[in-house]
Amino acid sequence: MTTTATRPADNRRRPFTGNRSTGNRPFNWRRAIAWVLLGVAIAVSILPFYWVLRTALSTNGSLAANSTSLLPADFNLGAFKRVFGLQTAEEAIAEGGSGASINFWQYLWNSLLFSSITTAGAVFFSSMAAYAFARLRWKGRDGVFSLFLGTMLVPPIFTALPNFLLVKNLGLLNSMLGMVLPYLFMTPFAIFFMRQFFLNMSREVEEAAMLDGAKHWRIFFQIVMPNAAAPIATLALLTFMGQWNEYFWPLLVGTTEETRVLTVGLGVFKSQAPQGAPDWSGLMAATLVSATPVLILFAIFGKKIVNSIGFNGTK
Repeated sequence: MTTTATRPADNRRRPFTGNRSTGNRPFNWRRAIAWVLLGVAIAVSILPFYWVLRTALSTNGSLAANSTSLLPADFNLGAFKRVFGLQTAEEAIAEGGSGASINFWQYLWNSLLFSSITTAGAVFFSSMAAYAFARLRWKGRDGVFSLFLGTMLVPPIFTALPNFLLVKNLGLLNSMLGMVLPYLFMTPFAIFFMRQFFLNMSREVEEAAMLDGAKHWRIFFQIVMPNAAAPIATLALLTFMGQWNEYFWPLLVGTTEETRVLTVGLGVFKSQAPQGAPDWSGLMAATLVSATPVLILFAIFGKKIVNSIGFNGTK
């Protein structure tokens, strides 16, 4: 007969260290300070946007008298009416505007056309160049890629004059083609961005396609591009936001109403009014309206953009 010994139950009570179900922990000063600093950083980031909105909802005559008020001075939507062309010249001048005609919808269409064309061209050609740098083997490949990366260190202002002279000699001033031409093809950042993704892609499917007789063109369009949909979308969003905010080059090339983009059109509100002061409320309203599409895109796809950049930055 076999007997089994049993250990007596340990009835000693353990000291109470807090409610485990609620996860109570001692107060952490470092965590509290970190949250306070984060809140301050968020407030500093949001304050300029709020001040733009506050100025846009104020009247020009009340801004000077209520310059320190955090609330709109004499709440009024007249600035947005001037932006959308819903005010007459007399009404605009009475509210401190310049009274100049503002073709907002033409400027908006030009900005949309300019940003869309340059984004499509830059993303497509940069993806092709990135595939060549990542997958094809040819003499001097690394040297050419280093040269492309080196151009990122050149300030854009240095290339503005040569590009302007080229567009002028081609007779493309005040035309949409002249505005998009310098941005239509590959850019160094876009090539670097897509190359990092292509280097992380598996070669097995591509090698199997080569064994079946597929050429590089077919592999690129039928295998590589569909698998790179996420980084391509991220690159397109980043490029579109950058082109939407472009100011200096459209200012040089597009000086007519037919080619003026929205960022350049903001200068209309900086013209002097009869009272001798700029139309600050109209300028802030136009700035807010022009920035709204970019803010919406980033609010929707911001997390995906950050995740994609983080993924492409590691190999």
